[in-house]
Amino acid sequence: MVLDALEHPIVLAPMAGGPSTPSLAGAVSDAGGLGFLALGYLTAEAADEQIAELRGLTDRAFGVNLFVPGQASDPDSFAPYVERLRRAGLQLGEPRFDDDGWDSKLALILDRRPAVASFTFGCPSSEVVSTLRSAGVEVWVTVTSADEARLAAERGADVLIAQGAEAGGHRASFDNRIDMPVYGLLALLQLVTAAVGLPVVATGGIATAVAVAGVLSAGAVAAQIGTAFMLAPEAGTVPALREAVASGRPTELTRAFTGRLARGIQNRFMDEYGADAPAAYPEIHNVTAPLRGAARKAGDGESFNLWAGEAHALAEALPAGELTVALAEDARR
Repeated sequence: MVLDALEHPIVLAPMAGGPSTPSLAGAVSDAGGLGFLALGYLTAEAADEQIAELRGLTDRAFGVNLFVPGQASDPDSFAPYVERLRRAGLQLGEPRFDDDGWDSKLALILDRRPAVASFTFGCPSSEVVSTLRSAGVEVWVTVTSADEARLAAERGADVLIAQGAEAGGHRASFDNRIDMPVYGLLALLQLVTAAVGLPVVATGGIATAVAVAGVLSAGAVAAQIGTAFMLAPEAGTVPALREAVASGRPTELTRAFTGRLARGIQNRFMDEYGADAPAAYPEIHNVTAPLRGAARKAGDGESFNLWAGEAHALAEALPAGELTVALAEDARR
């Protein structure tokens, strides 16, 4: 198992939409952790280029992350929200459903064979899991409840990633329902480890060596960390997001930007539109994509998603390799 070969129990969280880069993943792997590439939102061609670049940077193991496609949303459920955004004169796209290139990215993984493929927003079928494992690719599934953990175990997953409510970015829940449970990491770790016997990687609000040691004591075999790496020079974090991460501003869960629950640093768009946002992903994601892209380019941190975990204020602008070793310090004692 890949986790057994790591020098440090540190796994880089895949951060789709910019912060995840081959340089960041390579630095974490070279330092003895497990680097990850986020393939979400990339074309298969772009994903292949990133995998090739990462392979040119390190000869150590790394993982890639895919989004499991869901079902198209009822247009009536999101039409009022889209109309409200249009009336505000915002730069918008169309409420389009897509599967994020699922088949082409699975084929790419089978061809390129990274050490690990992790999955978010659902659990791949038993057939997909078996095919990947037969190709020598470990299958990790991100879960947010004990029921999801049981399903992933039944389908043959090698490792579970338990995502607590403190985590930045999208909730990994298998369903995008309004009534999905949201467990804090400590409670979730207890529930998942009691439900299944698989190795569990903990993620959500982990930003210090003490926190890493804490989740290991609670039953995790490693810590997956994202926000704490967002200020690293190797990360592709845009300046407005770097500034927000370094601030003490609070975070909250919102559907305003994408129609799927996600944790981000509070800003004007969340305040104005969060209360009305429907559960409709990826339709709302595609609607707001032009608005968010323009805001990132303009450095307008009030108009795009500032995904970050609850402990973002503890992030340090250290090289990723140095940070990997520092985060594992207490785990070695």
